[in-house]
Amino acid sequence: MKIIHTADLHLDSKMESNLDKEKATVRREELLHTFQRMVEYASLHEVRVIMLSGDVFDKPHVRKSAKQIVLDAICEHPEIDFMYLQGNHDKADFFSDMNRDLPENIRTFSEDEWTSFEYDEDIVITGREITKDNNKTLSASLVLDHSKVNIVMLHGQESDYDGADKTEVINLNALKNKNIDYLALGHIHSYKNERLDDRGEYAYSGCLEGRGFDECGEKGFVLLDIKDHKVDSEFIPFAKRTLHEETVTVNPEMSMADIVSEAEEKVKEIPSGDLVKIVLSGNKDMDFDIDLPRIKRTFEDRFFFFKLKDKTKVRVDYEKFRNDKSLKGEFVRLIEDDETLSEEDRGLIIELGVKAIMGEEIDI
Repeated sequence: MKIIHTADLHLDSKMESNLDKEKATVRREELLHTFQRMVEYASLHEVRVIMLSGDVFDKPHVRKSAKQIVLDAICEHPEIDFMYLQGNHDKADFFSDMNRDLPENIRTFSEDEWTSFEYDEDIVITGREITKDNNKTLSASLVLDHSKVNIVMLHGQESDYDGADKTEVINLNALKNKNIDYLALGHIHSYKNERLDDRGEYAYSGCLEGRGFDECGEKGFVLLDIKDHKVDSEFIPFAKRTLHEETVTVNPEMSMADIVSEAEEKVKEIPSGDLVKIVLSGNKDMDFDIDLPRIKRTFEDRFFFFKLKDKTKVRVDYEKFRNDKSLKGEFVRLIEDDETLSEEDRGLIIELGVKAIMGEEIDI
């Protein structure tokens, strides 16, 4: 029996934190299309169940058209059961616009008790929605048959202990030795798979599509293949576009051509349809201005989206100004002697101050 584990789809997210309105609209629709493609993949590969481990949607008010796309995908594939467990972002009532009963292939969970569904006589999928009220007794109330293949669905932040705030916290230690073969989690947006105990494993599937540069790298879902009472899991990369963050380390000996060349080397293998962020780090001389517009011109038309962040620090050669009797030298010595400033702040203040003294344009 094959099962897909997915979570954190965040469908209908506005996608406007980085993108302009036009590209944000494109990405918004691509998230929905990736969900449809995943369902088609499941049908083609004879997947029996798709587990949605929370945060299917992104906000309380979801467009009717987005809800309809998800509902149509479910209804058009009655051979697949959809396990829908709400996460902390699933504030919208997915079924509120329906004027009929739920499709027979939708399985839902509640916060009141553990709910289980059995397949092929020996495979059981159990889930429960976490709240502040039930989190304390969550593991104690979970009872599983050791002779079955037990898959458990939860949405929350992993933890090896009970913190002060019980909201969305999953105590992994409390779930050990509970006869779990695969713990299908949602909430963390990157794929992660580790042992839970001697018997089972736990995994975050990550999101289907990255939405911002805090969600870089391959995104997709987990495919479970259960045979002879054994669970094999495999991460399937599936996103239409990948987000990349590359760091170019600058040093005072580098020219603009060197910086651009280094950036070229970093991104040369990245597909043109992806989203790219280059971060400039390291040190530069006070008198050297990095030509950011040049870097942007070089790369912004090469990818679906390009972003540049300058985090370089100024290296000040204090000896050069030690005996300089000009206003610039006096200013540098004044800032150098200020012990309340960090080295980073000192360099930044000197850079801006010298530019002001020289009558140059200051870009803050």
